[in-house]
Amino acid sequence: MSAPHSPHEVHSEAIEDFLKAVYMLQQEHDRVQTSALAEALDISAPSITEMAKKLAKANLVAHEPYRGIRLTPEGERVALEIVRHHRLLELFLVRALGYTWDEVHAEADRLEHAVSERLAERIAEYLGNPRYDPHGDPIPSVEGDVYSRDLTPLAEWPREHQGKVERLRDQSPDMLRYLAQKGLVVGAQVEVIASDPFDGPLMLRVDGHEQVIGQNVAQYVLVAPYEP
Repeated sequence: MSAPHSPHEVHSEAIEDFLKAVYMLQQEHDRVQTSALAEALDISAPSITEMAKKLAKANLVAHEPYRGIRLTPEGERVALEIVRHHRLLELFLVRALGYTWDEVHAEADRLEHAVSERLAERIAEYLGNPRYDPHGDPIPSVEGDVYSRDLTPLAEWPREHQGKVERLRDQSPDMLRYLAQKGLVVGAQVEVIASDPFDGPLMLRVDGHEQVIGQNVAQYVLVAPYEP
């Protein structure tokens, strides 16, 4: 059995990226398939398998051939620390440095590995210890707690019920710019006015303005009941 790792052990950027990718994909599936990780990290499937075997020996992931990969508690701790750094950086870049929400993901990817926990705590204090980043993703606490919310994709939101945009699942720059053009930013008030059958477009009222979006886009917009 592998010896437990020190909580303060420093891992390479490649390992941190791998663990973060497993964590993100585990939000949808309990076990992550090699093919999904290869696509997320843009590396070959054999390289994914080799890394998974290495991290399994280090007690950071559990890897069973043909059944997929999942994080161990220690692997999840490392992943959550990187996710925390990334999301704090995104919010800091928007609030303090004037970045737009479609610019921050790539910048945070480059900076997240260099942030110490002390600096992360200073950033969190400066921002007022926020719970969510600019896209509505939860920011893990320093203890690794993640705030969960019961959110509904806009594509499944009942008609003529007032909702509030709380989170965006697709954070590619092109998608974020498109959603911003439609007014579908975090905090926007939204109502489904009508929808065409057979996965046709949705007619919306967003902060008082009528908009039309496709069902596929509406799946990425997560909504909660609007509370004045």
